[in-house]
Amino acid sequence: MSARHGDVDPSRPFAQVDVFTAVPTLGNPVAVVLDGDGLSDEQMAAFARWTNLSETTFVLPPTAHGAADGADYRLRIFTPAGELPFAGHPTLGSCHAWLEAGGTPRASGAVVQECGVGLVTIRRGVDAGDDSGSLAFAAPDLLTDAPLGDDEVGAIVAALGVPADAVVDHRLLDNGPGWRVVLLDSAERVAALAPDFTALRAQHPDLSVGVVGLYASGSDDASGPDGAAAEVRGFALAMGIPEDPVTGSLNAVVGQWLVRDGRLPDRYVAAQGAALGRAGRVRVERDDEGTVWVGGDCVTVVAGTVRV
Repeated sequence: MSARHGDVDPSRPFAQVDVFTAVPTLGNPVAVVLDGDGLSDEQMAAFARWTNLSETTFVLPPTAHGAADGADYRLRIFTPAGELPFAGHPTLGSCHAWLEAGGTPRASGAVVQECGVGLVTIRRGVDAGDDSGSLAFAAPDLLTDAPLGDDEVGAIVAALGVPADAVVDHRLLDNGPGWRVVLLDSAERVAALAPDFTALRAQHPDLSVGVVGLYASGSDDASGPDGAAAEVRGFALAMGIPEDPVTGSLNAVVGQWLVRDGRLPDRYVAAQGAALGRAGRVRVERDDEGTVWVGGDCVTVVAGTVRV
């Protein structure tokens, strides 16, 4: 595409970050254009389709309103199918890339991102005492939190290929992206799912389906991989993504729902991505104020420039 100003070099700083893993290729990658200034909506959407990743982001200066409220930068988030007001792994990966490129937060101890749902706070570690270098975002407030209708549950059960009595509970949960989430009777059943994606897309063209199951608890910790308490899978067909490797927004709503209802503890680890050859680990914590933090490790795999 053409240069921004006459003969000015159109190259822009770029990073591809693997999120929810410390080991490259085992998490969920996000493409981050660290200077999105001057790009049109059409250019951003075209580049996101070209990367063909679940999300591509563009870092911009905050709006005047956002800056007045403390935002360090503004983020626009695109899937191959269009723009999202919020997404979890792009939030963490973009923050990681921004910090690595020399970004300096205005306030000590936290980064404030402006995006479609408003301001999102990001901090190092899942809790204030975690100095591992991982990042965690404060889950946005739920816009919708309601049981699914019987017809919706029936359609999801049929598409997932599980018996109706395998569904323990279900909710429509919306934190920007909307998720129809079903809790199944075991993590092992979730891991073994072989969904009928055509049926899922036909029944739910407007929203995406999340599935969660809990691992049995041992004497000290949950019995899942790396002590995981839950197995999560996300089928984001409305976003053009049959199965997302590791999903921050889905894990956020799952944490808000199941911790609130006492099915998961205030701090736990969720596993996601094994069906796609990944090993994502999502650390979730509800703090004393009731805020749910969703975090994990990030590692830069590609760094350089792109021409957009």
